[in-house]
Amino acid sequence: MLLAFDIGNTNIVIGLFDGQELVANWRISSDRLKTVDEYGLLLEQLFQCSNHKRQDVEAMIISSVVPNLTGTIKSMAERYFNLQPIVVSSGIKTGLALRYENPKEVGADRIVNAVAAVARYGAPLIIVDFGTATTFCVINEQKEYLGGAIAPGVNTSANALIERTAQLPKVELTLPKTVIGRNTVNAIQSGLLYGYSGMVDGMVQRIAEELGYPLEKITVVATGGLANTIKEASQTIQVVDPYLTLDGLRILYEKNKDTGK
Repeated sequence: MLLAFDIGNTNIVIGLFDGQELVANWRISSDRLKTVDEYGLLLEQLFQCSNHKRQDVEAMIISSVVPNLTGTIKSMAERYFNLQPIVVSSGIKTGLALRYENPKEVGADRIVNAVAAVARYGAPLIIVDFGTATTFCVINEQKEYLGGAIAPGVNTSANALIERTAQLPKVELTLPKTVIGRNTVNAIQSGLLYGYSGMVDGMVQRIAEELGYPLEKITVVATGGLANTIKEASQTIQVVDPYLTLDGLRILYEKNKDTGK
């Protein structure tokens, strides 16, 4: 079995694959203060609760945007699984040409998403990932990764709004029935969710114009925690793929398992 880690600033998403099948997945907090042993014991508990055996894991791959946690999870793999994990970096085999000015600056999560989306949906593509940051990744018809855009995530913006205002409450991020909020809670929900959906649609349209492709020729794929909610209000998101990153890690493992990366 393959154990895949997607380490983000807010959460670590973990997937267990038996061949191409995702047989279990978990989401835990990205806690920089947890030790190697604490993560090892937590994994042991997750395996027990899902009726899987830690001893069945034969390989591991890590994608991370949190350098401190990369080392912790890598050490945990060595100590508790006796494995040397593959760590996604700019030098890994992807099958994509990176047309970024400095490929080393591209986040590992963005590379993984691009690999999975091209494999699943072809190209050209725009991938929107709703995480701590909202990222846009652009792949042209030749399957070249061109770059994209980075904006604050919905939850990041919501938290900043509450922290910086004295009277605005924290709200559940559910889509209100109307854009015009008739109370404070609905007004905040509208501003965040309809506001972000409008930002997504505007960015997708601008990207399409810059690429020179008609919008109907581009597949727009969304992933991340609020993807389904934003899609309800979006006019451009076509597909929501909640396991895009995990599947990208599986694909990258297959491409690199014999390279010693």
